[in-house]
Amino acid sequence: MSTIYEPKNYKSDQSVRWCPGCGDHATLNCLHKAMAEIGIPPHRIAVISGIGCSSRLPYYMDTYGFHTIHGRGAAIATGVKTARPDLSVWLVTGDGDCLAIGGNHFIHAVRRNVDMNIVLMNNKIYGLTKGQYSPTSDRGFVSKSSPYGTVEDPFVPAELTLGARGAFFARAIDTDLKNLTDIFVASAKHEGASVVEVLVNCVIFNSGTHASVTDREFRDEKTVFLHHGEKMIFGKNKEKGLVLDGLKLKAVTIGQEDGYVADDVLVHDAHEKDNTLHNMLAMMHGDLPVAMGIIRDVEAPAYDRSVHRQIEEVKAEKPERTLHEMLMSGETWEIK
Repeated sequence: MSTIYEPKNYKSDQSVRWCPGCGDHATLNCLHKAMAEIGIPPHRIAVISGIGCSSRLPYYMDTYGFHTIHGRGAAIATGVKTARPDLSVWLVTGDGDCLAIGGNHFIHAVRRNVDMNIVLMNNKIYGLTKGQYSPTSDRGFVSKSSPYGTVEDPFVPAELTLGARGAFFARAIDTDLKNLTDIFVASAKHEGASVVEVLVNCVIFNSGTHASVTDREFRDEKTVFLHHGEKMIFGKNKEKGLVLDGLKLKAVTIGQEDGYVADDVLVHDAHEKDNTLHNMLAMMHGDLPVAMGIIRDVEAPAYDRSVHRQIEEVKAEKPERTLHEMLMSGETWEIK
């Protein structure tokens, strides 16, 4: 009989030290719930992090954990998964830790398709170091390190992930507990690198940065939650949808604008190998709603599994040798 786990089985005895109201609390709560639903024993889970507010999370998990150094979480997580493919590996990171100093490690973990679950908490600010702009801060953003406004365009995590040939990308709001939990479960079931961007609110240094799409008052009008195999419909009364207008996406009111009917609304295919439409969905802005949910989920060879398969193939072809035999193979020289 299999063991039934509850969220409390994944909680450590440490006091959670995030500011009251921080979106990291909700993300942690959803992670506990997701792990209980997945049912992987705590001793078969490793949670890795770098540096930042989000990177405190391993302390709050009753699993294996490793609080590494700034930006290097993806590199450590790659090593853990390659050495121990039996473990469920989670990388918890923030927009600064992951996309600034850790950017190179991030894109190569995604490119290699290492079987890890990357939880990217994006609050568009450096919170732990007290309010400097980050790689996802909007152009013109005023902060302690940009008192006259930034003169840089930000990274879009989805664009970066898909540009690195990512096979799984999802986006969710920190307070959308049901959907965020479901996404974490889907992330764990995906074989390969999965990236979940969580739109997190930093109540101290960047409060309300996602308010234009996350506020309950108008969230239904500003976001579209995608479900594989279902039409891309949104709006308070589900009266709006996404259609293709030439080579661009267009938001329409069904039955009113230009004669569009429900049949014209696009059906979401998260498993489509060609990522053209996934890119368009990930980058929606202006008059288009922001896409939430699982935008891309396709199969691709996982790095760690490929490494171990290759090792077994080589071992089968070549008999085991002693260290001395290995050192003396190939070109050698005898010194007299």
